[in-house]
Amino acid sequence: MRLLGSACTIAILAASFVARAEESKPPEPVTIVLAVMSGKCTILKVAGRDFGCRAMAFFQTEEGRANFVIALDDPADNSHIITFSGDNGRRPQDNLYELPIDRMLLKSKDRPKVDGLPVAEIELSAGMCKQVGNFATRLVSSVSCSATDKNGQKYDLQYESDGSPMEVRRVRQTKTGRPAVSPFD
Repeated sequence: MRLLGSACTIAILAASFVARAEESKPPEPVTIVLAVMSGKCTILKVAGRDFGCRAMAFFQTEEGRANFVIALDDPADNSHIITFSGDNGRRPQDNLYELPIDRMLLKSKDRPKVDGLPVAEIELSAGMCKQVGNFATRLVSSVSCSATDKNGQKYDLQYESDGSPMEVRRVRQTKTGRPAVSPFD
């Protein structure tokens, strides 16, 4: 099953990744890599509720924060998105990427909006995501994530690839300084 078949879905996901700076806050880090995955969620549980997924992607900011983003298949809310987010991801083996999760980002139709898009609610969390496959070859077989937020709500994901290569978009930055280490390198 191809999760991101429409330009509309891609635009919604891409727009949700773009950091928005408020006048009183410094600008948020810019996304440097976006990988769109094709497959299905065999398990997707959010606070005890089961969902399917419409789309899955990975993105990383210039400062190294990595995120697994899932657009939920929620007939009651077409803007329902969860993100497993963390720092200090690592590749202990060529075909394994691990990301410690320290927060969950939750978007829904009930959240305040900026430029028409819901602003994420940030829940401090603890957990782990593991991606089996090789980022460099863009072939991923599975992603599993599990996290629990500070209120005891659990988030679980088991994603299985359909075997298609990930679609990767890189953004080259002109910012000076040391670039973030990407799991794609």
